[in-house]
Amino acid sequence: MLQIVFNEISAAELSRLPTQIQFQLLEALNIQPADIDDTILTKRFGVIERSGGRKLHRCRAGDHRIYFAVKDGNIVVHRVVHKNTFADFLYRSNLPGGGEDEALSQSKNFWQLIDEGAKTLKMA
Repeated sequence: MLQIVFNEISAAELSRLPTQIQFQLLEALNIQPADIDDTILTKRFGVIERSGGRKLHRCRAGDHRIYFAVKDGNIVVHRVVHKNTFADFLYRSNLPGGGEDEALSQSKNFWQLIDEGAKTLKMA
């Protein structure tokens, strides 16, 4: 059975949003067990890769972004953010041009943001 697991930070970020936005985000994520395939996820969602093989997927839903990874057959949500949060982040970080995913994959600050959420994850 597929589970979508939120760490403490991503759960808090989601809970601060209006209920209708929460439903829209979860509807956009809508991953079925058969979708847990790298090819399917890459076609459907943005991909951010870190040297060393770490990979996150980005689900765009309206004005928000969900950053998640697949771990042990489950979806682990690391962050839920408003799109302007990352636009501001990219601007402040002076990241090089190119795609948003490519710029984020090269940013230590982005990975620190993701790692901060990962530290709060408690999977039973």
